[in-house]
Amino acid sequence: MNTPPLRLVICGTDTDVGKTIVSALFVQGLEATYWKPVQSGTEGGGDRQRVIDLLELPEERWQPEAYAFQAPVSPHWAAEQEGRCIDPEQLQLPAIDQPLVVETAGGLMVPLTRHWLQIQQLQRWQLPVVLVARSELGTLNHTLLSLEALRSRHIPILGLVINGPSHADNPRTLNELGDVPLLCELPPLEQLNAAALARQWQVQNVKAKVETEINRLQAS
Repeated sequence: MNTPPLRLVICGTDTDVGKTIVSALFVQGLEATYWKPVQSGTEGGGDRQRVIDLLELPEERWQPEAYAFQAPVSPHWAAEQEGRCIDPEQLQLPAIDQPLVVETAGGLMVPLTRHWLQIQQLQRWQLPVVLVARSELGTLNHTLLSLEALRSRHIPILGLVINGPSHADNPRTLNELGDVPLLCELPPLEQLNAAALARQWQVQNVKAKVETEINRLQAS
């Protein structure tokens, strides 16, 4: 029996925690296709174009958004400003036979409509979630609340990526109190490029950690 390709979701604990950079890290490391189903804020091409430019990603390695809105605000409001509404039925996962990395729009409780939260979409997909958290002050509350929200809806958690300057205690505290595996601590990079991300992927042995956690989820 052939093993189905890995599919996972990159979600953040808050705005501007580095989801797009972490998505690029996983897209490159897993040789995956990138998809951001809902994009709010299209100036400069949005997050999809940022990943394409960073990795020089060929056209066959990314999927177009299901919805893209000009205003850099919550998706439900961005849609309303354009006289549109997101239909959750249109957020079907791409039918591709290769690994897939899905980047969400913001955090778990971001409204996609007035009646449909992003976490409800994650619950429908049932893909393992990589939660991206900032390293500094405030991360404990945001991250532990996010983990609790995922678990309350029985959404599988692959692990945590901590993004930002090294912190002496937060990684240990989140690992222990959150009972969540730490996949990577991504430091600020002097040069943000594909080569720098590849070095972090290798040095931190992220692929092996991901494989271990996938096996754990499949066995549970």
